This record gives sequence, C-alpha cells and structure tokens, in this order.
Amino acid sequence: MAIDPEELLPKKKPPDIVLGQDLAALSEHELLARIAALEAEIARGHEALASRQTTKAAADAFFKKS
Repeated sequence: MAIDPEELLPKKKPPDIVLGQDLAALSEHELLARIAALEAEIARGHEALASRQTTKAAADAFFKKS
C-alpha cells in the first residue's frame, strides 16, 4: 500500500480564536481565556510595531542629509 505524501505533512491546528465568532456559547472561563489571549496578541503587535519604528528611526538618522 502506497503512502500519501500529504499524510506525512504536519497537521495544521485550527486557530484558537476566530474573529467574529459567536461568543454566546462560551463560558465565563473561556471568555476570560479568550480575552487574555487577545490581549497577549495585542501586546505582541505593539512590540513588533515599536521594533519597526526603532529600526526606521535608526535608518532615518543614518541616511539623514545635513
């Protein structure tokens, strides 16, 4: 029996958080966990943004014409 190459690929996990998901079915505990995960992702986005702004400022300073 031949092995399907697709069976060897790692399975992709569905996302834990889906934007626009119906929240009515979630418990209080699940909602708190969802909010914590979203806040962590927002913080990660702010850190990435700050890093890019720092890099851009350094490049602007380096290439600034006098």
